[in-house]
Amino acid sequence: MVSQFKVLRIINILFSSFTDLEISRCDLQCEVNNVNHHTDLNGTDRLIVRRGQAFTLTLHLQSGQFELGVSTFSLVVETGPCANEASKTKAEFVLSESPVENSWSVVASHHDEYSLSLSISSPPNACIGRYSLSFKQNRSIPLEDFILLFNPWCPGDSVYMNDEDSLSEYVLAQDGLIFRGTHKSTIPAAWNFGQFEPGILDACLRLLDENPKFLNNADRDCSKRCSPVYITRVVSAMVNCNDDKGVLTGRWDNNYKDGVSPMSWNGSVEILQDWDTMSCKPVKYGQCWVFAAVGCTGNFLIRVITNYLNFHCWVESWMTRPDLKSGFDGWQASDPTPQERSEGAYCCGPVPVRAIKEGELTVKYDAPFVFAEVNADEVCFIKRKDGTQEKMHFTAKVGEKISTKGVGSDKREDITHLYKYPEGSDEERKVFEKANHQNKLLKEDTEEGLNIKIKVSQEMKMGSDFDVFAVITNNTPMAKLCRLMFCARAACYNSVMGIECGSKDLLNVQLQPNEEKQIPLRVIYSKYCHAITDQNLIKLAALLIDYGTKDAILAMRDIYLENPPIKIKILGEPKANRKMAAEISLINPLSESLDDCTFCMEGANLTQGKIIREKISPVAPGQEAKVKVYFCPTKAGLRKLVVDFNSNRLRDVKGYRNVIIA
Repeated sequence: MVSQFKVLRIINILFSSFTDLEISRCDLQCEVNNVNHHTDLNGTDRLIVRRGQAFTLTLHLQSGQFELGVSTFSLVVETGPCANEASKTKAEFVLSESPVENSWSVVASHHDEYSLSLSISSPPNACIGRYSLSFKQNRSIPLEDFILLFNPWCPGDSVYMNDEDSLSEYVLAQDGLIFRGTHKSTIPAAWNFGQFEPGILDACLRLLDENPKFLNNADRDCSKRCSPVYITRVVSAMVNCNDDKGVLTGRWDNNYKDGVSPMSWNGSVEILQDWDTMSCKPVKYGQCWVFAAVGCTGNFLIRVITNYLNFHCWVESWMTRPDLKSGFDGWQASDPTPQERSEGAYCCGPVPVRAIKEGELTVKYDAPFVFAEVNADEVCFIKRKDGTQEKMHFTAKVGEKISTKGVGSDKREDITHLYKYPEGSDEERKVFEKANHQNKLLKEDTEEGLNIKIKVSQEMKMGSDFDVFAVITNNTPMAKLCRLMFCARAACYNSVMGIECGSKDLLNVQLQPNEEKQIPLRVIYSKYCHAITDQNLIKLAALLIDYGTKDAILAMRDIYLENPPIKIKILGEPKANRKMAAEISLINPLSESLDDCTFCMEGANLTQGKIIREKISPVAPGQEAKVKVYFCPTKAGLRKLVVDFNSNRLRDVKGYRNVIIA
């Protein structure tokens, strides 16, 4: 005889599938999910997950009861304003017994009388962006929204990297180094990328929604957001504002009175926050390292690259290239600095670094441009009084010491070998033949005849007087009579010349056979102090003219004047969520007082996404500029406190210190 309880139980089972689950609330379990998806540094107040990896949520039931194998429902995810299944911006998927590979799917992980926990999986090639989530059982019930990002921890994702140290450096680290100066004097400048600071992720998502491709065809744009290649091109175009509502205005004429000097920025946070809060009005001003650094913030696995001798900065992103033939996965170069149009927009890349090294100039995107940046010849001409021009004997190796920050350290990593084979090697010859650049290889450098080069002093510090030298060698069996013009001029990194700050014109330089002469030029602070730009660069040029043959030989060299060090002393033991202090100081190395002095400080999870500015009184020669500042670190870990000092005569002095927050 069947008991009354069993009869009721059977009836419940038979009719439960026809009873809707009434949901009182949805718990997205943001803290657990964000930690598992390496997004908790963005906060845990909303769900931010990575594609190709399951996340969980719990539905709290007001009525109805879930029965495994009996109850049925589906979930719906949508992204973009025109979500549809054909564009893969919408997916509806029913409850299943196990996750479905490479597809949206949902399984029940736990249930009781009052709740139902679900595990949701997204495909590793899903479109990134903001998503809405709905529960559907006879009727649709909106749940919560979430954000889906690329997943370099997922083997199926095209940005996957199997190296935890690199992931920590290129995805999770909020600060880094950008190398400036010259190839003879590489200067590391700390940069606060701040991708996890409040509002930055939203600003980066807004950047995607303000790009012209989205505004022209939102459905097509959102459907392509599954591809890191596509996202890279959009970001490359949107970091500059040349033909869209991009983030930064570029300027290179040293006139920055209506904005901020590119040399003054220490991080991306204020730039992106200002752009976002000012209704996408471009921020003034940027140059190549600023464009590159902002392009790194909020993106996927990415790093800043510096190229010397033809100084320029760009970015590299790690991804597979299914759109190309095999062999071109890995680091891809892209460049947000506006220089040339690519497919109608001011963007560049991504192009495989391997393609640049192998001279594969037909590979997408913009391979010839990047190839030229690291392999071009620099040619100089002399223009005579009668208007005629003549090519001079001059050698410059464009593309040296291509640099990036080392993984897990503050050391410079030289990656020139990733872009080019050694000069003069058989491999380099083959690459240039392939790229139709045979002329460079057919031209052999020679030490015969007259030669000239420039040597510099051991130390060249801002505020000091120092000597530079033109070294002339006569490698011929005949005596030579020459004219030497030796000049020092203030310069910018892009070779724009300023005013003269030292010169020498010797009309009768006599050289005996096989003789070498070293001719000094004194560079005096009282002359260069009014000429030099914020970049502390001086270009030296030595022109030697042989009276007998009329040949002209040129040597050029950029020198960087070293700024005084900024000393940063941490007072006490830094701990999360506890006030800490730092003493910051700098010695005035000049022979004159420093006026209008300001220290600027910022750091990820140190200054709450803000820049702390402290003005101080004038500083006499040889005296110390000093401030004491207070911070409240919000998270434990290794952080960089980035400092910038500005005054009337000493501008954009950079400094940083690594701080371990307990």
